[in-house]
Amino acid sequence: MKLDRDGKPSVAYSATHTGGALSISAKGNLFIIERGLRMKIEQLSPERKLLADSFQGEPLDCIGGVINDVAADSRGGVYFTMGGLFHADAKGVVTRYGENLFTNGVVLSPDEKTLYVTNGTTLAAFDVQPDGLLTNQRVFATFTAGGGDGSTIDSQGRVYVTTGAGVEVIGRDGKLLGVIPTPRSVISCAFGGKDKKTLFVLARGAQDADGTEVANAAQVWAIQTIAQGYKGRAK
Repeated sequence: MKLDRDGKPSVAYSATHTGGALSISAKGNLFIIERGLRMKIEQLSPERKLLADSFQGEPLDCIGGVINDVAADSRGGVYFTMGGLFHADAKGVVTRYGENLFTNGVVLSPDEKTLYVTNGTTLAAFDVQPDGLLTNQRVFATFTAGGGDGSTIDSQGRVYVTTGAGVEVIGRDGKLLGVIPTPRSVISCAFGGKDKKTLFVLARGAQDADGTEVANAAQVWAIQTIAQGYKGRAK
């Protein structure tokens, strides 16, 4: 789905089945994860094609858990989370990284030299080698609340993570800069809008005109910011 500047939805790509997270690389490649009976990662643009649907000769479904979030790199591959942390290169070869991870959101730094991934109550970081290999796993930051979920990054390299407290903002040095409070539990976030100074946040739940909670509903909020999202990628 696509939302225009007035919040009107339209179908951008059809037949994505149970499509989930999206990510656009610095070169404009758009990827989506699909969570259906056959979990996979598909490239939607500029050419629609399958990127990966297996790990070590077995379907991704056999890993266990549900494919969750994705971050596209400039080499034609993606990092994705599925309980653990994985990388699918441009040829679709999937490699697993990290230890003792319970992952969710994943995002690359603007220079693509650091990868950040939520890990429960902490944000883990990895060094990214020129070939995409990940090294030096470490705890980068600890959240004020549990449930680290989706994440995005701004032009200065600050990381924004949705947690039980709202949207927590982490500086380049790993220190908490503040929390953007939200009235509902939030799932994911991304910069967009004019000059990328709007933080869009996906929240769980919604109410109808009578104030009754609507089952299986969600809302998208727009938060104006002084900070600017990184223009090299959509996420």
